[in-house]
Amino acid sequence: MPSQLWPYVTPGIPDELFEHLPGIPFSQREIRLLLISQLRLEPDSVLWDIGAGTGTIPVEVGLLCPKGQIIAVERDEEVANLIKRNCDRFGVKNVQVIEGSAPECLHEIKVTPHRVCIEGGRAIQDILQTVWNYLPSSGRIVATATNLETLYAISQSFSQLQARNIEVVQSAVNRLETRGFSQTFAAVDPIFILSGEKLD
Repeated sequence: MPSQLWPYVTPGIPDELFEHLPGIPFSQREIRLLLISQLRLEPDSVLWDIGAGTGTIPVEVGLLCPKGQIIAVERDEEVANLIKRNCDRFGVKNVQVIEGSAPECLHEIKVTPHRVCIEGGRAIQDILQTVWNYLPSSGRIVATATNLETLYAISQSFSQLQARNIEVVQSAVNRLETRGFSQTFAAVDPIFILSGEKLD
C-alpha cells in the first residue's frame, strides 16, 4: 500500500527519504532489494527483523505486505525510536518495535514468524538457534554478513540446523556520484546475504 512519501507499489525507497542517525546501520536501497527478494514474502507473512537498525526493511515490507505483521527487534532505545519515526514518516501501521537484545528478548514476541531477517547481532549463532525453534516448517531465514567471521558463523549454523535450499548471494553495486566537475562510480560496501529454509 503506497504512502504519500513513496506513492509506488514497487520497493526501492531512496535512502535519503529515511531519517538517519550517525553510526546506525543502514541497509542501502540495492541491498534492501536483494534482501527482500530472498525473503519470499506472502501477502500475510509474519516477519521478525532482528537488528532492524534504521528500520528500512520493516518500512519496505510494511508497505509491500499491508496484511502482514512485522516485528522489528532492536536493543538500543534511541534506535528503536528511530524505527518508529521512520514507520510514521511512511504511514506504516503494521510494524511492532520490540526493544531488547536477541536472543533473550525473543520470547516476548507473541506471533510466530514465517520469515526471519537477521541484520546483526553479536551472538549470531545463538540468535539463529533460538529463531529456528520458533520457525514453522517451510519457514525461511535470511541473514546478512559483512565480514568473514559472520559469514562462517551463519554458514556453520545453517549446516548444524540442517537448513535446506541454502542460497548465498554477494552484492556488487556501484552508484554514479558527482565529485567536483566529474561523475564517477563509487562502490557500495559488499555484503553477503544467506538464506535457508526449515523443512521437517
